[in-house]
Amino acid sequence: MSDLPVSRTIALAERMQAIEPFRVMALLARAKQLQAEGRDIIHMEIGEPDFTTAEPIIAAAQEALAQGKTTYTQALGIPELRTAISAWYQKQYGIDVPASRIVVTPGGSGALLLLSALLMNPNDELLMSDPSYPCNRHFLRLVEGKARLIETTATSRYQLTPAMVREHWNEHTKGVLVASPSNPTGELLSREQLQALAQVCRELGGVLLVDEIYHGMVYGEDAVSVLEVADDVLVLNSFSKYFGMTGWRIGWLVAPEALIPEIEKLAQNLYISVQTISQYAALAAFSPEAVAIHEARRAEFAQRRDYLVQALRDLGLIIPNVPAGAFYVYADVSAFTQDSRNWCLQLLEQEGVAVTPGEDFGTFRCDEHVRFAYTDSLPRLQEAVARIQRFIQTQSV
Repeated sequence: MSDLPVSRTIALAERMQAIEPFRVMALLARAKQLQAEGRDIIHMEIGEPDFTTAEPIIAAAQEALAQGKTTYTQALGIPELRTAISAWYQKQYGIDVPASRIVVTPGGSGALLLLSALLMNPNDELLMSDPSYPCNRHFLRLVEGKARLIETTATSRYQLTPAMVREHWNEHTKGVLVASPSNPTGELLSREQLQALAQVCRELGGVLLVDEIYHGMVYGEDAVSVLEVADDVLVLNSFSKYFGMTGWRIGWLVAPEALIPEIEKLAQNLYISVQTISQYAALAAFSPEAVAIHEARRAEFAQRRDYLVQALRDLGLIIPNVPAGAFYVYADVSAFTQDSRNWCLQLLEQEGVAVTPGEDFGTFRCDEHVRFAYTDSLPRLQEAVARIQRFIQTQSV
């Protein structure tokens, strides 16, 4: 007879009721299940480029392994990488960001986890746009903070304005979190907008956090770093998108010098250090050979964007603005449905095209929107559009 205790219900923390699943992952799981059954699935649901990591980065990782670089590193990251990131800011933006202000993190998510723990007390709030990347608000809930989502539309390019910040600021507001380019809309904040947001946060006694994870993935104009206009801000970035290192789980944050010891203390306790091999691999991401590859891929993403935006518009989807960056199109499908989740599920089941329903990104008109990721090749996008057209025609019969 077994000596194991009788199975019982384990009480979960109350926060788990507020932390919602990342629904696109469930849709991805179904897409992969259909794929395993032999269906041809076109993936436009997940924010992961179809390109593998550039060869110079892979070679650097292999060399580091051969040299036995497999031990813990400093919690803030290896000095060589912090220095290389500092040099990147000088090269790309013409600004001096000392390596001492840069913290290497386990992905952009690790950076936000650090900043959430650093800043938020129970019931403190950060203002965010609705729609926005869902995991950000869940990180806040993990440390007993909250996100206050502010409804945005194409009129403000789905970005917060100083007037919105002033209107929604209250005694619980700790600051503002914006993304430029943003997920899911691909919209940018200009130099003047970033400067104004930094100023209003300063006046109201809060802090501005800027997600710059999609910098580099910009088409036709330059992305401005908030560090060009303010130094009392917090910046998140990542090697995942432009540098094509999603699975390596490595990113960084930039903070005022005075906060670095506190961030280091958190890093030491939360994860000891970032993946060693990923750090040495990331050093090669800034090499001329790797940058040439990244830039060629950026040009291809621009072609994909230009094709997909017009093709979806031709099908009757509403896309008020051409997204300036990232690799997403946030489209209004209200002409076809008031239930975007079900629309996406039917599209997947009937035509084998996986896209993300708007409910992942907030609540404001979420049932009328979907996000398309143009992370597959142009021929595959063309096939996807043909299937979507067939699906729409079938639905209207």
